[in-house]
Amino acid sequence: MPADRLSAVLNAHVTSLEEAGTAKGAENVVVAVKPALGDRGPRVYLQGEGDKEFIRLNSNSYLGMGLRPEVIAAEEEATRSFGAGPGAVRFISGTYGAHVALEAKLADFHSREAAMIFSSAYATVVSTITPLVTSETVLISDELNHNCIINAMRLSRPAGKAIYLHNDVAALDAALEDWKGKAKRALVVTDGIFSMRGDHAPVDEIMAMCVRHDADYEENVVCIVDDSHGVGSFGRTGRGAEEYTSSAPVDILVGTLGKAFGVNGGYVVANAATIQFLRESSQMYIYSNPITVGEAAAALRSIEIVDSDEGAALLARLRTLTKRFEDGLGRIGIETIPGDHPVVPLMIRDTQRTRDLVQYLYDNGVLATGLAYPVVPRGDEEIRTQINADHTEADIDHVLAILEAFPGKA
Repeated sequence: MPADRLSAVLNAHVTSLEEAGTAKGAENVVVAVKPALGDRGPRVYLQGEGDKEFIRLNSNSYLGMGLRPEVIAAEEEATRSFGAGPGAVRFISGTYGAHVALEAKLADFHSREAAMIFSSAYATVVSTITPLVTSETVLISDELNHNCIINAMRLSRPAGKAIYLHNDVAALDAALEDWKGKAKRALVVTDGIFSMRGDHAPVDEIMAMCVRHDADYEENVVCIVDDSHGVGSFGRTGRGAEEYTSSAPVDILVGTLGKAFGVNGGYVVANAATIQFLRESSQMYIYSNPITVGEAAAALRSIEIVDSDEGAALLARLRTLTKRFEDGLGRIGIETIPGDHPVVPLMIRDTQRTRDLVQYLYDNGVLATGLAYPVVPRGDEEIRTQINADHTEADIDHVLAILEAFPGKA
């Protein structure tokens, strides 16, 4: 069956996205990576661009861990010993010693009782939130939370949902007060770092608000933080928004191995009872393969580096480079949202100018991500840039010089 009529409908949908300027478009294909050398950080080569070199300002590998020889060596050694794939889901025969060791390391890193790993952070969020939602649960969420949280809420069947204004703790207070006596359980969910903007949640205040209302709910007010962009890149020792805000430990913390740790996979840490419950009820954990043994070994090595004096030095360097870039943007008159996180948005606030500047950067060998509605609200069109610790001061200054020469920046 050719599915010709369906294909026509699907093609029309994609065409409408392209005409509206909201289509993602063709993906750049990286075909080679050139390691850092001297005052130049890593460069990548793209399919169809020959020997043209690109600086990546669109990478989540905030500490450059994915290119570190010792992390690569750990993955290669484990892969040679155990094979390229896990062979099965974990409860059948897919659990290896490296998976167990990694979970223990993550629990220790975050000072929690237990941890469990998933194939991705997206899967972690969806498969953590949905099993915890009952017909007597209210879900309370920041309006700018990531798509994975939004979809987890859509897949759930709670008693109700409340969306509070971005980082508005008073609005959160009002929502918890409003649902008192109407729900047994409240799940308060927020990003730690909001990935489109680089700003952070006031985790300390949110956690304190959850504690304040806890006695009003028979099955607790549970604070869930997805700090995938924060863990490993934010806070003095890389413990994320929790550390940065000096918060009490949140009830459930989601992180990723695929950003600052430079590997692949997601994870959740919590008390032992919560983790055991999730092992028995999280669909994407039970029915999906885990990350490979090689990835687990690489992640273990990466966490060891982050949790060391060398890691502290990398984090300090990352903060220094981020400030250098932010200060440079201010000097040349490009609006940003200042902060210590290495996501640095260029607030262009116009769809066409955003597209023009992204293309200009590309033409000049810089990869950055343009964001327009519906990914961000209308009027918040931006270019998301991401500083990495394996960038150099010369890289930062080179990009700033390119931006300063952009004819349409003002």
